Amino acid sequence: MELITTAHNGQSGVAPERLEEAECQRNFCEMHTPLEGNAARVEAERCYFCFDAPCTEACPTGIDIPGFIRMIANGNPVGAASLILEENIMGGTCARACPVETLCEGVCVRNHGDDRPVNIGLLQRYSVDEALDRGIAFFTRAESTGRTVGVVGAGPAGLACAHRLAVLGHKVVVYEARSKTGGLNEFGLAAYKMLNGFAQREADFITSIGGIEIVHDTGLGQEVSLDELQERHDALFLGLGLGGGNALGIPGEEGEGVEDAVGFIDRLRQTSALSSVPVGRRVVVIGGGMTAIDAAVQARLLGAEEVTIVYRRGPEAMKASIVEQEFAKIRGVSIRYWARPAAVILADGRANGVEFETAGGSAMEEHFMLPADMVLKAIGQAPHLGRAGEIERFEIEHGRLVVDEHRQTSCPGIWAGGDCVAGGDDLTVSAVQDGKVAANAMHQMLIG
Repeated sequence: MELITTAHNGQSGVAPERLEEAECQRNFCEMHTPLEGNAARVEAERCYFCFDAPCTEACPTGIDIPGFIRMIANGNPVGAASLILEENIMGGTCARACPVETLCEGVCVRNHGDDRPVNIGLLQRYSVDEALDRGIAFFTRAESTGRTVGVVGAGPAGLACAHRLAVLGHKVVVYEARSKTGGLNEFGLAAYKMLNGFAQREADFITSIGGIEIVHDTGLGQEVSLDELQERHDALFLGLGLGGGNALGIPGEEGEGVEDAVGFIDRLRQTSALSSVPVGRRVVVIGGGMTAIDAAVQARLLGAEEVTIVYRRGPEAMKASIVEQEFAKIRGVSIRYWARPAAVILADGRANGVEFETAGGSAMEEHFMLPADMVLKAIGQAPHLGRAGEIERFEIEHGRLVVDEHRQTSCPGIWAGGDCVAGGDDLTVSAVQDGKVAANAMHQMLIG
């Protein structure tokens, strides 16, 4: 893909329509070209079908990866999808957004020397998409248990938990603070990773099993309380996710043109016209995770002339993988390492640049300035457990819920998963596993 970068709108500051809409649509095409049938079978035949497969061990949801790849090689993509979805009901999203280079593909036995790993992510996407296109219903509900479970949050953890509980025969009510289902998949992933409304299509597939009611615009601690939910339901699952972005804590942060990267991505995901999303000419993104990469790349795709990510440590310490870092660089994003922000420089109340100081641990600290009319903060999101009410009943660690191996909290009858629990890795695939594990544990409690 040839990236269109010549902006028609050369206005300084944060402004919309730096590129024509048609040019934005061209820029926001598929990150990776999907596999077609013949190409998928050829790629699948590269797999050694290992008995003790390291790729399966590396998958947080434990998908039988050699098993589903063998089915693709044998011309049975729907059977492959069945294996995938049994362990990971969001196999479609994870095929698009998982950092496979550090998980399954990173440990592939072919990943050495001049060879390359089997393209597990694209093979998974091929099989799941094929099954969804055919409208196949893989799951049926068990006989009703007469029990109800309340799930807070319609993101990956909540939907995965709700689906498994519905399969097991329980009635589930999902309480979602926003007006759409999907959580991070709908609002937080880069637009070029989740095209054509896939997040909603997957959510519709998950809820099509029946027994799942989603109540939108109902936030915990706002429209409904924790005590009310405990009175209504036999068990609760909290998939709260995270709240707003963390503050930098530096002078000038309050200036116009300084905002959370998550909010920037959110607007992109919800707009009907990509070119209408305002972006600066010179954008500085502060942070080192996937949100930083996603925000920086999308700023370039919208027509920003200069985009720089600045991270306080080296490339190996970034949460975003080396592959993702290289992807950003290919799209024209510069990455500066070993620097931390000292101040946002304002002119008439608007961002005009960011002052940094070196963070390499040397005795002599050096300062430098990067011009910027837009500053995106991507240094993590703050937990928002406070909205749950009476959080003193829970064991908390670094603002997140402590859970056991079954994802049960310290409060009887309440489980939790996803980004709101302590010790997680903030990945969609891990949130799905949390929801699945919690649902199985809740089922044993509810029937026992």
